[in-house]
Amino acid sequence: MALPEVKQSATEARLAGLTMPDAGCTRAAREDALARVLETGLPGRRDEYWKYTQPDTLVAAVALPAAVFADDEALIFDEFDSLKIVFIDGVFNADESDDLSLEGVSIDRLEDICCKDIHWAKDLYGVLEARGQVPVQRPLAALNTAFASDGVAIHVTGKPSKPINLIYRHASPTSDAILHHVVRVESGAEATILETGPAASRFNKCMEIDIADTGTLHHVRAQGRDHERRAATHMFTRLGQESVYKSFTLTVNGVLTRNEQVIELTGDDAVAHVAGACVGDGNFHHDDTVFITHDAVNCESRQVFKKVLRNGATGVFQGKILVKEGAQKTDGYQISQSLLLDDDSQFLAKPELEIYADDVACSHGSTSGAIDETALFYLRSRGVPEKDATNMLTLAFLAEAVDEVEDSALAEALVSRLEGWLARRS
Repeated sequence: MALPEVKQSATEARLAGLTMPDAGCTRAAREDALARVLETGLPGRRDEYWKYTQPDTLVAAVALPAAVFADDEALIFDEFDSLKIVFIDGVFNADESDDLSLEGVSIDRLEDICCKDIHWAKDLYGVLEARGQVPVQRPLAALNTAFASDGVAIHVTGKPSKPINLIYRHASPTSDAILHHVVRVESGAEATILETGPAASRFNKCMEIDIADTGTLHHVRAQGRDHERRAATHMFTRLGQESVYKSFTLTVNGVLTRNEQVIELTGDDAVAHVAGACVGDGNFHHDDTVFITHDAVNCESRQVFKKVLRNGATGVFQGKILVKEGAQKTDGYQISQSLLLDDDSQFLAKPELEIYADDVACSHGSTSGAIDETALFYLRSRGVPEKDATNMLTLAFLAEAVDEVEDSALAEALVSRLEGWLARRS
């Protein structure tokens, strides 16, 4: 079936400005991804999964400029001992990065992988992304697989003594970055991956994560604080038997952010938790889109998303739990909530359950509302200024999402950063 003329023209214009890197062992995956982009076209507003978010600036031939934010704060995870891997406008920077050696893990640059015909990542690069195209097409992820010029392959074989910290710095107001990471966690291994920074004026990032039986991966991400950045990120995760995946994202500022998580629980007794907290002000549009597939017995999934919006900001949540036939004893939980601090902001939610098994416990809920006036009155009656009381209630609202971060020190760092954001805007 031929693409509509508008979509075809937009896709051709975007592709005209891109060059596929020398592919090496990733060539077949890249060519397959490009064929899928040409077949489906890049997303448009009429696409079902983009009806709440205008994708025009994410697919335009040229990225809109974004002023580099003059931020005098240290990066959120700087205080932690971690292995730092730094990208500036989407390009690996060896001078600012640590040596890529750490016990229990091996790390290679995507550029180095592309120069080899044989590498463990060959069996993963583009594979989970391709699986994630069904039943919903995700052409921006396919575009990423085809044209990503940098990224890392992380192979976790043990239990590293410190987190791996991917740091994304934004230096050029016209930068347009495409990064692709692949992560393999072997049986019994466990690691923590941190991500922080605005990355570029426009950022397209894809991460494919394969967790073997009894493996564990913790992922904590902080996006911000550039005011004008635009980003589309995809995380594709496959879990084996008794494996664990827990991911949390904090987003502050930005014009447009679309975060997608596609998770497959393919082994019995697997656990997947994905959570997010965002705080937006003014010209801010934030979209969390999650698709979790239960395809094994006695698995657990949680989706917890909280958004605080004001001055006309917009929040979007699209979350689906698919329970396949035979995936008995599934425990699936989903909650999305927004706190609207004025009458101009809006929250758009589309929670979904699709269940083909009869022994399950699945639930979803979505609410949107203002500050609890009774609680606000209680605090003010005890001498707490209105702005401080509002901030206290806002942090309490976000707490359920932040509580999904198991490491208490990381959770405290996230809360501290939220407190700073609220204080600046009080």
